[in-house]
Amino acid sequence: MKKIIAPLLILTISLVSFTFLTSTVTRSAITFKIKNMGIGVDGSFGGLQVDAQFDPADLPKSNISASVDAGTINSDNSSRDDHLKGEDFFDVAHYPKITLKSVTFKHKSGNNYTGQFNLTIKGKTKLVDIPFTFSQKGNTLAFKASFKLNRLDFGVGDSSLVLADEATVNIDTEVRD
Repeated sequence: MKKIIAPLLILTISLVSFTFLTSTVTRSAITFKIKNMGIGVDGSFGGLQVDAQFDPADLPKSNISASVDAGTINSDNSSRDDHLKGEDFFDVAHYPKITLKSVTFKHKSGNNYTGQFNLTIKGKTKLVDIPFTFSQKGNTLAFKASFKLNRLDFGVGDSSLVLADEATVNIDTEVRD
């Protein structure tokens, strides 16, 4: 009996601990802007999941992991969205998630920080610097970020005369522990 109870106790403690590691997203907006034929096209992603343990007083022990559902891409044009979900762009059938995992953080000033993150899109990971602001009210953490990335670094589409290589990504989210 003791041989069964000990592993069950360890499993229960592990599951309870894991539950508290995942933050609840209370608000999120993941948007992007890219030029197509010289015209700015806006879009968004949904399905944000976040695990954030961010402590401005202890940046080395802080970490943020996040993912969005690539299949939720919305550029307000269903034909374009279907094309973007396909193999040439995000290939959501094979790569359903876009992930972000922190490596290091630096405090700039006030509530301004820069983080180095491993960004993975379509199975390709690249280290990106992301400047962001952070604020906290009680157990709610708020993050706002804006950064540029080159879609070709991740194999999203091919070189094109009509579609810009660089996209601007904006993240505005609140999470609660």
